[in-house]
This record gives sequence, C-alpha cells and structure tokens, in this order.
Amino acid sequence: MSRPAILDPLFRSLRSSKGVGPQLSALLARFFGAPEGQDAIALDLLMHMPSGFVDRRRMDGVANTYHGHISTLKLHIDRHLPPPRGKPHVPHRVMAHDETGDIQLVFFRAQGGWVERALPVGETRFVSGEVGFFNGEKQITHPDYIVEPEKFETLPLVEPVYPLTHGLSAKVLVKLTRQILDTVPELPEWVPEARRGPWPGFREAMARVHLPQNPADAELGGAARTRLAYDEYLAGQLALLLVRSELVAPRGVARVFTGAITERVAAALPFSLTAGQQAALEDIRRDLAAPERMSRLLQGDVGSGKTVVALMTMAAMAESGAQSALMAPTELLAAQHYKTLKPLCERAGLGIVLLTGKQKAAERRAALEDLASGATSIAVGTHALFQSGVAFRDLGLTVVDEQHRFGVHQRLALSEKGRHTDLLVMTATPIPRTLVLTHFGDMAVSILREKPAGRQPIDTAVLPIGEYERVVARLRARIDEGAQAFWVCPLVEESETLDVVSAEDRFAELQAVFGAEVALVHGRMSGAAKQAVMADFAAGRTRILVATTVIEVGVDVPNASIMIIEHAERFGLAQLHQLRGRVGRGAKRSACLLLFKTPLSETAEARLETIKSTEDGFVIAERDLELRGQGDVLGTRQSGMPGYRLAVPDVHSYLLEWAHEDAIEALARNPGLAGAEGEAMRVLLHLFRKDLAIPLIRAG
Repeated sequence: MSRPAILDPLFRSLRSSKGVGPQLSALLARFFGAPEGQDAIALDLLMHMPSGFVDRRRMDGVANTYHGHISTLKLHIDRHLPPPRGKPHVPHRVMAHDETGDIQLVFFRAQGGWVERALPVGETRFVSGEVGFFNGEKQITHPDYIVEPEKFETLPLVEPVYPLTHGLSAKVLVKLTRQILDTVPELPEWVPEARRGPWPGFREAMARVHLPQNPADAELGGAARTRLAYDEYLAGQLALLLVRSELVAPRGVARVFTGAITERVAAALPFSLTAGQQAALEDIRRDLAAPERMSRLLQGDVGSGKTVVALMTMAAMAESGAQSALMAPTELLAAQHYKTLKPLCERAGLGIVLLTGKQKAAERRAALEDLASGATSIAVGTHALFQSGVAFRDLGLTVVDEQHRFGVHQRLALSEKGRHTDLLVMTATPIPRTLVLTHFGDMAVSILREKPAGRQPIDTAVLPIGEYERVVARLRARIDEGAQAFWVCPLVEESETLDVVSAEDRFAELQAVFGAEVALVHGRMSGAAKQAVMADFAAGRTRILVATTVIEVGVDVPNASIMIIEHAERFGLAQLHQLRGRVGRGAKRSACLLLFKTPLSETAEARLETIKSTEDGFVIAERDLELRGQGDVLGTRQSGMPGYRLAVPDVHSYLLEWAHEDAIEALARNPGLAGAEGEAMRVLLHLFRKDLAIPLIRAG
C-alpha cells in the first residue's frame, strides 16, 4: 500500500534541507534512530517535541530587570572596552543603556572583531539574555540574541527548548524545524467533529508547538499539544484494532464441547473454582464457541489461579478434538507448569508432554511423535514449541504465559502456526487500564481479582535495617516452630559503589546463626545448581533461602510463610508485589517484612506505604504508573513497546479512552476505511508509521 502523495514533503530526507551537510546528516540519523544506512526525515524533526520554553517577552527596561531573569532590552550602544593586548582571559565589555538605566554586555574570548560589528557604537540593538550582576553592575554575559530594530520579528519571544545530543546545537535544530514547518501540508481532518472543540488542525498545532506566540501554545495541556497527543493515540488504537480484526477474522473454528473431560479435571482439583475463575471460563468458552478466533488477555494477580483457568480451557479444547500448547518464558517455568499440570491431566485422562531445548533426544522424539499423531492433547514448553520440526496434528489453542515480553508482531506470527488457532495470553503483572489499551487494545480482557479459597492475607510490616538483630531473633523463634522463610537481597556480591548488603554477605551472616538451615540461590548459578537448591528448600531440607530476585516469578513453596526483603527501597512496586506473592500460598498465616535503609526518598516512602496498605495488585499497578511513568511498569523500555513522542501519558491518559472509543466507532462505521473519512484515517496511520496495519484493512 503506497503512502499518500500528500505526505511526501514530510518523508523527504533531512539531507535535502538547507544547511545540512554529510556530518550533520549523520548526526541527525543517529539522534533520531534512523534505520541503518538511511537518513533522518523531516517528520522526525516535526515529532521531536520541545521539553519546555524560554519566555523572552519581558521588555520592562534595564531598571526593572533583576538577577537570573531573562529579559529583552532595546539598547543604545555607548562604547567598547576590549581586553588589553596579551590578556585573553579578560572579557570584552560593551557599555550600553536605555532610558531607564545602564548595563554591560560581556563576551569572553571574543576574537576577530565580530562583537564590534554586531554592536556598532551609536546604534540601537535589541538584546536578549539572562541578567546577572558583577561588582554591583547589571550585565548580560554572551546574550542569546542580538537583533537590528528592523529585524525584530526574527527574535523568538517564546522560544522552545529541545532535548539535544552532543554536537547538535539548539540554534541548528530550531532553524531546521522552521524550514520543515513551512513544508507541512494541510492534511485531511481525521478527528471526529464532536471531539474537535477548540483544537487546531494538525498543521496549525505543529506550528503552535514549535513556534509558540505565547506560553499557552507550548504547554502540555494546551489545545495544540492535546490535539497532537490525541492524534498519536488514535493512530495507535486504529492499528491495534486492525491487528485484532486480522487475529480474530472469521477464520476460527466454532468449537463444540461435551463437558466430559472438563468435568473430570474439575473433579481432580483439590478445591473448587472461584467466581472470578468461573466468569473467565465463561468468557473463554463463549469466544471458542464463536466462529471468530479468540484473542484474549487473562490478567490475574500473583496466586489468583490463572493456570487452572488455562488447564480447564485446554481440557475443553481436547473435548472438541483439538490440541493446545502452553508457552512459558523460561525453561524453569515451563518445567514448573508441567509438574503442576501433569498429575491433574493424568487423573482426567489427558495426554500432556513437556518440550524444552535441554531434553534428552529419545524423550523429545517420543513427545514429538505423540503431538504429530494426536495421542497427546497438551504440549508445555518455551518458544521452542513454535520452531520448525514441531508438528501438531491439530493445534487449536495457544496459551502464552507472561504476556509483556510478547508484542503485537509475535501475536500475529504465533497465530500463523495453527491456521485457526485461538490465543489466550496470561499475565501476573496487573496492568493499569491505560496500558492495557496501549499495548493490548487488540485483545479482549478477563480479570481475576480474588485469591483462591484458603489463601491467607499477608501481614506486611516496614522496618529500618537497624532492627536487624531483633528481626533475626524473631526469625529464629518462627523457624523453631517449623516455618520457612525467603530472605531477598538486591545484589549477588558486595559493591564498592552501592552501600547495599549483598546476598553472599547476608548468607554468611545468617549461616553463623542458623548453620546448615540456610541456603543461597542467585542468577549467576547454573540452572542445575539453582534447581537443586530450590528442591531442597521445597522439600523442607533447608529452612531459609537467601536469594536475589531470581525467585520473583513462578516459585511455589506452600510451606514458606515469611518473606524478608532487604533494601526494599531499591525495588520497584511491581517487584515488591511479585516477591510478596511468593508467600501466603499455604494454610499458615504469612508475613512480609520490608527492611529499608534511611534516609528514604519521597518516592521510596510512597512505594513502601502503598505495599503496606494494600494487597490488590491493580491498585498497586495504578500507583506504580503514577510514581514511575508508563515505560517501566511493563519493562517496556527494553522490549520495543510503543513509546510515545507527542503524548505524555501522565498528562494525556484520558485521551487514550477517547481515541479507543473513536477508533472502534470509525471501524464499525467504515471497516474498509473507504471514502474521504477512510482516506484521512490512512493518512493518519502513515503519518505515525503504523502503516504495517494498512494491509490488514478489509475490503468493503
């Protein structure tokens, strides 16, 4: 699908702009992250938003300026005092005045006579810069602007400030941006009329943000920036909904269930399903029974019983004659899922196999044969399940654990493996609503809010590390009563730069008190060594496990009822919540102790207060979003999730709901994006580089 010609000026290389040579061109390509071997384009510059602005409108005369203030003055130039010969460190001073008072303009190392040419004696010039004092005299050192009276309109009275990189000056960037603004075309309007209100058009909004006439134009909450943020959200939501229409196109299979296997699985479970699990299963069954493919996100807090929902879904799939694959992010987790599910499957007469990269050849061969023949209904593994050489007789369902490592492109690719495969994705990271819309707007969502029956609430306390002796004495008493404890530290070995107790040091100190009852596990150990330590702890042969955050995901030791997190101020909210979720899994009342080092920053204090006050992962996630900003909550800074350039989530998140509604309406009204409205939407998708979604638009 070719790009609409109206956008050509915005996609031309910056190298063709006036004043851009090979060196600057290479610098801009690097700065804007242009693909290897390509130049940055005009659009990159346009989308590079100012981070603030300088207000030069204050023109009250010399007498009314004060220290540290940015002023614009109309000055009469009186005389020059160049430095004495051979004293280059003495500055060149220019004496000037207006009708209210005197001021000096100061230039260091000003050679070549340019100061005399810029400020001729006896003439008038507009000068703008920061006012300072020296020996009781007002002065401006190296003014930002010196302008002749007849060229006054070239002086930007409200000047945007941009994020820069080494070697790229603000002057060059501003000059280039002005050039580009002149070439922005009038684009067709894609914002629905009911939304528009006081918003300017796209072209005018860009001009206001980059060439503000007053500070209100440049503000994040102003009409221009709000409009651009909405545009960016709308493009993202349209793209996700087009991906959804592709994922759930009516190419699915309407599944029919007998109930025979699911009833056997339910009977094998040692507990009955919670209301939330029942509701999620109803959502899923409804999806599977429909002719469209399922694409559903199952969100549930740590310990809310997502795996059971997945098992019941896979059992239902087996009733309809199809197979399922459960994909986990690591071999450790895949093995754990397999261990949990195997006895339940055996009791219900369901075939299940494990497929990982480290398997013995014979074991692997047997598993592959069972999948190809259809003798086995469920395969558990890592992404190795989807490599060539793994053939299913009839793969009907893919279940993916830990969604946030798994973007839209992977979702599309996965659904290709099984021609009619339904997709269920599970995450234990409670994701705030705004992020669900941003990253998973293409998926239907089910949420498990309650804990399974029998789960005990966890008592959470916060203590300074100075209480260490008391903590150890209390721990001794609990261990003697038969309890088991996790003790989490942020580092493996001692660090020169951080004043943090390492896991190895803490292990040595606890060993002095508890002897062989203490074990150590950390990320640098081999997989086999880790497994052995975990197995000892799970079997109760060791009572205290000193660990780094390797235990954050998927470790299940029901007898462990104490979690001590050292240097809790160094952990993020989501991490603290995940770690705490490792206890409270058995019948015993559990405790979580957060040890911190004083003094605490405001953010750290807010984090610890949040964890202490609630166990609801969704409340914690919303608070995390407020404290940290959106990129970190999902670990998305690394995983290529959609980052925003024009929208600032903290300020503009309400616009995301609007964009989501408007995108749904637009596609319901005009699924083929035809006519003038459709053309405007296509321009929008190209403008925000979401054109990967354009081939997914259905004809008619």
